[in-house]
Amino acid sequence: MTALVLLTACGGTGPTGATSDGSGSGRPVTLKNCGRTVTVDSPPRHAVSLDQGSTEILLSLGLADRIAATSTWTDPVMKGLEKEEAKIPRIAENRPSSEKVLAQEPDFVSASFASTLGKGGVAPREQFEDLGVPTYVSPADCTAKDNSGGGDGSRTEPLTMAGVYTEVRELARVFGVPERGDALVARLESRITAATDGIDASGTTLLYWFANSEAPYMAGCCGAPGIITRELGARNAFDDTREEWPQINWETVADRDPDVLVIGDLTRKSQTAESATKKIAFLESNPATKNMDAVRHKRYVLLSGQAMNPSIRTVEGVERVAAGLRSFGLAG
Repeated sequence: MTALVLLTACGGTGPTGATSDGSGSGRPVTLKNCGRTVTVDSPPRHAVSLDQGSTEILLSLGLADRIAATSTWTDPVMKGLEKEEAKIPRIAENRPSSEKVLAQEPDFVSASFASTLGKGGVAPREQFEDLGVPTYVSPADCTAKDNSGGGDGSRTEPLTMAGVYTEVRELARVFGVPERGDALVARLESRITAATDGIDASGTTLLYWFANSEAPYMAGCCGAPGIITRELGARNAFDDTREEWPQINWETVADRDPDVLVIGDLTRKSQTAESATKKIAFLESNPATKNMDAVRHKRYVLLSGQAMNPSIRTVEGVERVAAGLRSFGLAG
């Protein structure tokens, strides 16, 4: 969850928007990415990945030796990637300056959010491209999404995992390992199938709380939490807003009285109530929330921030929420 700026929706000539030869190994690779044409002449050897989600894709593709630096983390790295991630310099816990990024002498820069490479972010994409450094932004943050207003933008169409899978495949092509991208997507698809097998959560309402206790960010209908909700057949308590992460007062939250609270368990320190421990303590002591059904029955599911953002860890979100609903007897 992050503040965003306007970029034109992504387009493309095929499933990944790629316009190179289609073999997966042809060079250069040319992509239509968030309203821009990106050409990468040779597989990057010294990339900088500016958001955790983007970095975890590259690590999952076995590309740790090609990452010069990373930044902007909300959570510990996903399980199985700890040793590889530990080798990569983290030049900032949040957004670094453009000077810090350029000091790494990158040959490719990737980001999960349009705002990271927009006005008010690390630097506009043009600044890197003028220096001959190709840039890439996750299609999940610019396809069928309006980032022109304040806050985190709004969805004109519900997000699906297709946007995340496109990012996986396109990054794999850029780095010259397309077969790894296909294999990773197949594993993710298989995990969702296994997690949702036989589940029926119809009639169950979920509320997703990312961060902030004073003016809480709750998930609207159609971002990554929407993927989780739809996969399980449940309903989002705030499915009547297309805003990505609207800030909603606690009285309104209490009025919706969801069956289950899906709580972001973040390790960053940029908002109030980042950790799940602090969120739960707030919910159980605040007069407006302590009598909510989910609070009284302690129906909490804890997710990483990355699972609540469009990322490969959204699959982890499907798995954990499904397991939670089964444990609460709400999975049909």
